[in-house]
Amino acid sequence: MASQQDSRISGETEKRAAALRYSRWLQPFVRDYGMLFVLLGLIGLFSILTYTEQHPTGSDAGQQVARQIFQQQGAAARVLIVGRPTEEDVAFTTALADELRQLGATVLSVINGDPAAARGAILELSESGQQPTALAVNDVSSRWSVFAQFPTTRELPSFKPQSYYWPNFLKRSNLMGVANQTAVYAIIAIGMTLVILTGGIDLSVGSLVALASVVSALFLRDYQGGAAAGVSSVIGATLLGIVTCMVVGGFNGVMITMFRLPPFIVTLGVMLMASGLAFRLAAGASIPELPRAYFWLGGGTVSGIPNPILMMVLLYAVAYVLMSRTVFGRYVYAIGSNPEAARLSGVPITPCLIGVYMISGCLAGLGGIVLSSMLQAGDPKFGLMYELEVIASVVVGGTSLAGGRGKVLGTLIGAFIIAVIKNGMNLTNIDPFNQKIVLGAVLLIAVWLDTLKRGRWNTKSIR
Repeated sequence: MASQQDSRISGETEKRAAALRYSRWLQPFVRDYGMLFVLLGLIGLFSILTYTEQHPTGSDAGQQVARQIFQQQGAAARVLIVGRPTEEDVAFTTALADELRQLGATVLSVINGDPAAARGAILELSESGQQPTALAVNDVSSRWSVFAQFPTTRELPSFKPQSYYWPNFLKRSNLMGVANQTAVYAIIAIGMTLVILTGGIDLSVGSLVALASVVSALFLRDYQGGAAAGVSSVIGATLLGIVTCMVVGGFNGVMITMFRLPPFIVTLGVMLMASGLAFRLAAGASIPELPRAYFWLGGGTVSGIPNPILMMVLLYAVAYVLMSRTVFGRYVYAIGSNPEAARLSGVPITPCLIGVYMISGCLAGLGGIVLSSMLQAGDPKFGLMYELEVIASVVVGGTSLAGGRGKVLGTLIGAFIIAVIKNGMNLTNIDPFNQKIVLGAVLLIAVWLDTLKRGRWNTKSIR
């Protein structure tokens, strides 16, 4: 009896120890990255809501249709190929024609245009006495009524790519688009996370985006030959735009630390000044005529992945190491948690705060360069209201507005939560006005959850 009781007690002790170890790992993870479950839930929700029939196009679809035609008609097939003048349809018709020729079939005509172009091609075939045996189309061109208007094509068997069901949200092109569009906000949000961790705020980042794009574009256009500028000039212009914004960020830090001004007021004033300076330098107009090399940063790809996405991943990896493995990161958390205690502990508060605001300005400038490269111009209107989107990403990601608590990777999750919500609402055709209501509600809920986590929610205080 005693041995059974001892074994039962030992088993219960082991279970409690295992539960304790599990809770010690799970609780910090949920506290710091709990919004990851929200992100996964949103992805699942919009995947269900956008599950629909897909009609493939592109080169793979063209090869598929070519094999269908050859299996049924063999080398005797004489094919009329019709598609739209879009990039994907051109790839579809080109691959289809090439595959048919390799198989030994005859391609009578390849049209990439509108129904009027298809009408002209059908008339030419009729006048020349050529009778097609198959019509190769995609889902859109198969619905054109022009084919029913001519005896040549009215009874002609048509071939198109086989459809399948898949969520529009989970299409590779959509996911890449979401990540690419989020990259600029996410890059700027790294600096904003550091600022908010110290208990501050930086409202100037949106204007610095515009200032960086204008400064770099003007330098290229007016001093480096514009579209004829080389790679070294592009690198110099990029560094000039980033350094300019870093200096402005340092100015923010000096005003906040040396003159004891509130971060909100300082960065609000600098926001207006930087925006006005960008408009003054650009004379209120966009700045085109930039070199092709300048477009690589925001528009190029590596192994099929857009450069902004790769840059975002790299910067978040560096930021994670900086905030979790370095003395500077510990200083930032200490300042945000209790500035006075940090000062008494020997933390160099003034240099750290200036450095944080310089990092924020630097990343805002980099975001401006990437955006300018994406849109192939410098413009003083870039970055409008970006500060609100960036702050929302930081807060939704779990960083406390009171400072001292939050994770850089949480900010990345927050940025993608907002991006997924916006993209999902667009795919489900939700009214733009309602989208603003939803995004505002998400921000309020995130701040409310932060208040709950800090233990400041007290129902007795509500009168």
